[in-house]
Amino acid sequence: MKKNEIMKSLSGTVHKVGFKLQRKSPEILVGLGIIGAVTSAVLACKATTKAGKIIEEANDTISTIHQANENGVTNADKPYSEQDCKKDLAVAYVQTGVKFAKLYAPSVLLGAASITSILASHNIMKKRNVALAAAYAAVDKSFKDYRGRVLERFGEQVEKELRYNIKAQEIEETVTDGKGKEKTVKKTADVAEAGWDPSKYSPYAKIFDESHPDWRKDAEQNLYYLKALQAQATDKLRSQGHLFLNEVYDMLGFKRTKAGSAVGWIYDPKHPIGDDFVDFGMFEVRRPAAVDFVNGYERSFILDFNVVGDITSLLADHQDESLV
Repeated sequence: MKKNEIMKSLSGTVHKVGFKLQRKSPEILVGLGIIGAVTSAVLACKATTKAGKIIEEANDTISTIHQANENGVTNADKPYSEQDCKKDLAVAYVQTGVKFAKLYAPSVLLGAASITSILASHNIMKKRNVALAAAYAAVDKSFKDYRGRVLERFGEQVEKELRYNIKAQEIEETVTDGKGKEKTVKKTADVAEAGWDPSKYSPYAKIFDESHPDWRKDAEQNLYYLKALQAQATDKLRSQGHLFLNEVYDMLGFKRTKAGSAVGWIYDPKHPIGDDFVDFGMFEVRRPAAVDFVNGYERSFILDFNVVGDITSLLADHQDESLV
């Protein structure tokens, strides 16, 4: 019984170690490839220090053969023809080549193994990236289908409130009437939670609020500014044929992201892929602190972009089609 338990425990340990090694195989292969490449260079340098002796021996042999050819006899006073000279030279060159091959063989073989290791790592990562892209596409499609059903049943306003965790609250606002008198009125406004974080919305959402250098204490100015950049982004998409999200982030003054270098838009009138325009998905909200509601100054925007997804593979497919 104890023996079976030990075997099961050992088998489980082996499988765990094997799984960890498989998961880390790209890093391991790259590490081995780098170590092998460095070692290969060191071996090549050491071999080069010995190459001089081989060259010297080869030069002596070739010189002796040429002297014998000029004299017509060898050192043993045997007849030496032109054919013998060519034959001996060929043997000398082959022997020298074999010596060089043996000298540099370890370095060359280790270098080739290192390159193979790095390429194998790249191939594994490429396959994993393809699998991740497929998984992302499935999740993205599922999420878009879900959003579509919510939009169909409850409408755009409710969908955005649910997606961004926005709540309608009654607030007090100071306004000036036609006679120049100030009065306090109550109204309902969309209010975001305190300490809002764009990472809670979508992978691409950004917040345009008072922390942004181009934000102004005027909701209409902010709206016009964002709409102008949105139109500019659409023009750029249609002139280039494609647009990465990071390019839009640059226009808006946001930091680039890893996802932004892969996702974006493609403009192809013949074969439409997603929307043929850029939409910032502007949703105006207010901050929860009462002081922020004074005269409506603290109005901000949640920006969520209508990217079609990962466009790197789509661009490659378009390029392949254009070559056909």
